Amino acid sequence: MLQNIRDNSQGWIAKTIIGLIVVLMAFTGIEAIFQATTNSQDAAKVNGEEISQNELSQAVDMQRRQLMQQLGKDFDASLLDEKMLREAALKGLIDRKLLLQGAADSKFSFSEAALDQVILQTPEFQEDGKFSAERFDQVIRQLGYSRMQFRQMLTQEMLIGQLRAGIAGSGFVTDQEVLNFARLEKQTRDFATVSINADPAAVKLTDDEVKAYYDQHAKEFMTPDQVVIDYLELKKASFFDQVTVKDDELQALYEKETANLAEQRRAAHILIEVNDKVTEAQAKAKIEEVQARLAKGESFEALAKEFSQDPGSANNGGDLGFAGPGVYDPEFESTLYALNKDQVSAPVRSSFGWHLIKLLGVEAPEVPSFASLKDKLTRELKTQQVEQRFVEATKQLEDAAFEASDLAQPASDLKLTVHTSAPFGREGGEGIAANRAVIQAAFSPEVLDEGANSTAIELDPETIVVLRAKEHRKPEQLPLESVATAIRAQLTKERASAAAKTHADELIANLRDGKLALDQAVDGQAWKVTEAATRGQDGVEPAVLQALFRMPKPAAKDKPTFADVTLPDGSLMIVRLNSVNEGAAPTDEEKEQYRRFLASRVGQQDFAAFRKELEAKADIKRF
Repeated sequence: MLQNIRDNSQGWIAKTIIGLIVVLMAFTGIEAIFQATTNSQDAAKVNGEEISQNELSQAVDMQRRQLMQQLGKDFDASLLDEKMLREAALKGLIDRKLLLQGAADSKFSFSEAALDQVILQTPEFQEDGKFSAERFDQVIRQLGYSRMQFRQMLTQEMLIGQLRAGIAGSGFVTDQEVLNFARLEKQTRDFATVSINADPAAVKLTDDEVKAYYDQHAKEFMTPDQVVIDYLELKKASFFDQVTVKDDELQALYEKETANLAEQRRAAHILIEVNDKVTEAQAKAKIEEVQARLAKGESFEALAKEFSQDPGSANNGGDLGFAGPGVYDPEFESTLYALNKDQVSAPVRSSFGWHLIKLLGVEAPEVPSFASLKDKLTRELKTQQVEQRFVEATKQLEDAAFEASDLAQPASDLKLTVHTSAPFGREGGEGIAANRAVIQAAFSPEVLDEGANSTAIELDPETIVVLRAKEHRKPEQLPLESVATAIRAQLTKERASAAAKTHADELIANLRDGKLALDQAVDGQAWKVTEAATRGQDGVEPAVLQALFRMPKPAAKDKPTFADVTLPDGSLMIVRLNSVNEGAAPTDEEKEQYRRFLASRVGQQDFAAFRKELEAKADIKRF
């Protein structure tokens, strides 16, 4: 099964590879004339290894799609900053390239066999606890990978993981560092809060202010870059009605399959080994002694338990279970198949030593009728022909698409229908536009800019498509009317929050100066007091907790410290830290937990430092 995965991932199917590091020849000398043309296909070079524009486009698409999933389907993708997305994606690709180079320099490796085991043991690829090739294909197809692409990506992840584990796993901390951390971790704080609400109703915005914001941020209000594609779809299933099988072929396959249905025999044996401690003569004499005791009526099972030197069967009375031809040594097998039920053989010599063999039972195979197997055999024979036809048709489609200036001729040659997609952007869309390889091909320079047909793309193991761009809808400025409401809401929230912040600053200043009593209500609200709050205190806004444990310790009981925290809705919270309480000394178990945590954090810091060092020493060129 895994060899089949490897075989299917190494042909034309894998021409469109996501995340694959392409190592090209570096041009020198007179070929530098072509450098500008070559660099136009590269997004960056890291120590001479290229990161292609296709890789960068794919990384941007992936990042955009992840953001869209996080922000919800109603989020306007046009609000995403394309430049920032590309910069972040390129940085990620450069970091990944550096780590792969670092893993190679450090001689890390990950074998095909180890990769197979990872795939086999991944629960997402299993059905009823066992690896399923169909499930594997389904999952990686949903992710937009072909088999080779997924194996390539997974191998790289494993190499980076080895590198990370090798560096991060070496982190350690001292006893004093553990105690210092425990003191801070077990510390609690007494504090009080009061809310300062933002008042959007108090904000008055003019149309001119909305227009000014629109003009200043014009690039944020663009329609998405979209494409409409025509495509041809070649399906393996369509060939089943085009092939036939002959009756004599079915009969030959039937006879071949039923010929393999051999009689099963259940054997038991007593083995006396011949080895460096027991000679041939000694072993034969021993087996003859056992044979004599059998002749006197002793139990075969009891003698097997007492004398047999086969650890796998001796405790079961020598029982080997049912097996067919080809399992045992030839001498053993020929003797077994000459016995009648419950008959015991004479001493038999095999490569292991001397045996006494007993036939415990026979299972005659039930040979299915030709009629019962005909449909199955027909499918098998047709499948062989269909596979061949599918491969040939795929090659024909790819050649025809390469030579043609549109899809009409390839469609006519292979009797296919030209389909047209709905418009979709770089984040993808529905149906065929959800496939990562399709998105990458549709937005590639060859298809989008040069108007060429794409290469053959594998949607799944039974479907191939070729596409071309029918329409390119470039980004256009959205009219003010369509975004004015969103701009007004954003500006209103920002200004209401700014007004609340100004008010909170004034209140804090008065509290510090004593112009307001510490227990006095603020804007009609009483202080909410919390005693002995921990760093994971329930019922407290995480942002408030973070600010609370960053605040300096009060100088005195009547001199609390203050801070303000802006909440997601634009309102603010004034935080008053009343006192800091030291915790109890850590137990040995807690110390060990803290030590593991700190060592892991130190290891992560070491790994981050290693990454920075790789970057500092690298020759990185961005185009």
